[in-house]
Amino acid sequence: MRDKDKVLTFRVNQKELDRINAKREEIGIRNMGAYLRKMAMDGYCVNLELKDVKELVRLLRICSNNLNQYAKKANETGSIYREDISDLQVRLERIWEECKEILSILAAIR
Repeated sequence: MRDKDKVLTFRVNQKELDRINAKREEIGIRNMGAYLRKMAMDGYCVNLELKDVKELVRLLRICSNNLNQYAKKANETGSIYREDISDLQVRLERIWEECKEILSILAAIR
């Protein structure tokens, strides 16, 4: 049995249809049914800009690579430089700042 077995039908004119399609495309929802269900139940759709999250992932990747290099150096030489640890701490602090900014932006969404 299909879980979506109820059908809603309504009519729009061409201008309304064009506006609905423009809004649907603007937020990146391809499926008209999904868009109309979301709008009918919640009254709005949010398109998250993931630029900040992509930057966060980039920073995490850099830190991870650096940490792997430091671990390799420590395994080879039996020691690690204080400057390496300080550099990693600075990078991690930058990542935390990015996380706080992203969370702040997400918390503001109503």
